[in-house]
Amino acid sequence: MTDARHGLTITEVRLTPVLVADPPLLNTQGVHQPYTPRLIIEVATEGGATGLGETYGDTAYLALAQPLAGALTGRSVTDLNGLPELAAEVCGDPPAATGAGAVHVGGLRGVRTAGKLRLSVLSGFEVACLDAWGRTTGLPVHALLGGKVRDRVEFSAYLFYRWAQHPGGRGEPDDWGAALDPAGVVAQARRFADTHGFTSFKLKGGVFPPDEEIAAVRALAAEFPGRPLRLDPNGAWSVPTSCRVADELAGVLEYLEDPTSGTAGMAEVAAALRGARPGASGRAGLPLATNMCVTTFDEIAEAFARDAVQIVLADHHYWGGLRHTRELAAVCRTFGVGLSMHSNTHLGITLAAMTQVAATVPHLDHACDSHYPWQTEDVLTERIGFRDGRVDVSDAPGLGITLDRDRLAALHRRWLADDGGLRDRDDAAAMRHADPGWVTPATPRW
Repeated sequence: MTDARHGLTITEVRLTPVLVADPPLLNTQGVHQPYTPRLIIEVATEGGATGLGETYGDTAYLALAQPLAGALTGRSVTDLNGLPELAAEVCGDPPAATGAGAVHVGGLRGVRTAGKLRLSVLSGFEVACLDAWGRTTGLPVHALLGGKVRDRVEFSAYLFYRWAQHPGGRGEPDDWGAALDPAGVVAQARRFADTHGFTSFKLKGGVFPPDEEIAAVRALAAEFPGRPLRLDPNGAWSVPTSCRVADELAGVLEYLEDPTSGTAGMAEVAAALRGARPGASGRAGLPLATNMCVTTFDEIAEAFARDAVQIVLADHHYWGGLRHTRELAAVCRTFGVGLSMHSNTHLGITLAAMTQVAATVPHLDHACDSHYPWQTEDVLTERIGFRDGRVDVSDAPGLGITLDRDRLAALHRRWLADDGGLRDRDDAAAMRHADPGWVTPATPRW
């Protein structure tokens, strides 16, 4: 039977950029803006199904999404292997792209090559197509990916140093209060544990001098003995500082994430941690994880050959979708590299997609990251819940979620009303509202 008879032909693609409330979370570059841009993708089919996808909403991504949306009409939602070629054809090389050696600092997303930008956009379209396909056939997305191997997916509490409010009272208020010292970080973690049942904790570092962040990790270990802890300074440290922190927190951390920038620096730290013994593995000591120096398939060979990282934090936006995430998982498994999942500020569509693909990966070695508990706004009729720090894998058709059009419209109106200052994530610009002289710190900071 043809896809037309199955009702799988795409008849319309709708793109809705939104601005979503974000708390004043601190990182090495600055602070999150009061609102962050996301792009909601709807793929409608001849059979009446509409699939949902989500990706970055910054202007560079939106500019690529528009021609790709126009080119999808008349194609089948099952033609996923054709998406990269189609994107290369209609999107071309975006002017916002940089070379393979340049790290995009905005949002700390690793390299910003043309290919990665296209993959970050088409990932949202792939998810929407899978959702529409599943809704049409009555199958969950995990079935279209080969079937689930677990019924629940574990997530980690994502801890941040933060202010009580955005500078000048901008944005949406919340009741979390400030967290600027070990006591504040522990209180934040306790609330996450009590509210969502998280038993694994990750602290976003690179904000304060390393000794202060070491103290915060030790305070977490005292409060939650035996629980997995991670620290991520987003490449803010030098190689010697990275090695010192690793020595200080050996036996305390589950892994250390991107302590220094770049594969070469990570390889140097990993070699030091394993004593530079020929043939020895960094996995014998404190593992290093990354979502910055291995974010494309082109970056895998050098990083794995040099044993620069022992855990890759996948992000289906970076890698081009859920099926590429499974391919990455297979490569990691082949080379004995661990796997977990990275998260940036996102809504429920992304969390649903993460959960569906995570359910299909046999060797998901660590709890996944998720910003979702920080987000007070969503475009779904019902928020996705965490139980014992886990999300139940939906067996409903597609992603198993429902779009709330009123909420979507409200967040889009906020985007329309913006003068352009918030349509691109810029943590340094947000910090200048508190410190007019702030510039993105050079790395290493310490």
